[in-house]
Amino acid sequence: MSFIQELINSFGSTVLTTLFFIAIYVIVQKLLSRQRAGQADKAMLRQIILFSIAITGVIAVILALPMSNELRGQITSLMGIVISAVFALSSATFIGNMLAGILLRTVNSYKPGDFIQVQDAFGRVSERGLFHTEIQTINRDLITLPNLYIATNPVKVTRSSGSFICVSVSLGYDVNRLKIQKCLLDAAKRANLKDAFVLITTLGDFSVVYEIHGLLDDVKRVLTAKSTLHGFVLDSLHEAGIEIVSPNFMNQRQVGETIFIPKKVRSKIAKETEAPEALIFDKADKAASIEGRKENLAKIDAKLKELQEALKVCTEEEKADIQERIDRWNNMKASLAEKIDAKIEEMGKEK
Repeated sequence: MSFIQELINSFGSTVLTTLFFIAIYVIVQKLLSRQRAGQADKAMLRQIILFSIAITGVIAVILALPMSNELRGQITSLMGIVISAVFALSSATFIGNMLAGILLRTVNSYKPGDFIQVQDAFGRVSERGLFHTEIQTINRDLITLPNLYIATNPVKVTRSSGSFICVSVSLGYDVNRLKIQKCLLDAAKRANLKDAFVLITTLGDFSVVYEIHGLLDDVKRVLTAKSTLHGFVLDSLHEAGIEIVSPNFMNQRQVGETIFIPKKVRSKIAKETEAPEALIFDKADKAASIEGRKENLAKIDAKLKELQEALKVCTEEEKADIQERIDRWNNMKASLAEKIDAKIEEMGKEK
């Protein structure tokens, strides 16, 4: 009996400390899970908080173990050295990426769903975290870029309000430039581009390089729009009897009087198929959808705040009506947050 009593006295504080930190961990986890509804970008912060609580709990349990002060001091010193070494080796990159992530969110030059280009990496943003940014390329692959890399390199962002797309074509000096410009402008019009203009960019030894630029409103279909513009440039130039071949080609191959314009063929117009962007950028589309819903969630929060302020200064007759509106908005908020979390969970399964 005395042995059991002595055992309880020795390990009682250790057990209590362990139970205390387990309870703290579970409570904080539940609180953060509730506050995280519809806020996927706070997942990393949640993990950091829980990890900090777990580390603190482990240290506290070790210090609560029945041992001599000398042994406790040695263990404490060893843990301090290990933790310091870990932070010293990883803190530069870790903290650098974290600060870069905060900077990028403050500047907010891009968001999920936007087309960006960093050095040779081009695609749509499919995920934006505290330490990294993920983009989906035109091959449907996913590239993870550290935020520090993005913050220290120029970032080209395609504006969601519209962007000019460009097609270059090299033609001989024997063709009048005004005729070529008319054909290129006609191609841009047939491709449904706005505010089109033509630039002459190069006067080469054998050919002239022309560029047709046109404003595309729906930047989500930029790949399809470029392909369509290329096709109409071919059609317009061939219909006008203009060869898309430089004199340099004629010097390399004896072709006589052959004209390099394909003959027209009659064919049924192919039925419109799903744009390739929907297949290529599927994850980025879902990320953009989540971002749009999160913006709507922020608008609902602003509306609720406005109604709460109105509730404080309203008359008794108006109070019931305002409270009913608050309840409706709260229901909308809960439903929207649930849909956002479902979309986030769906994206997590498609890694």
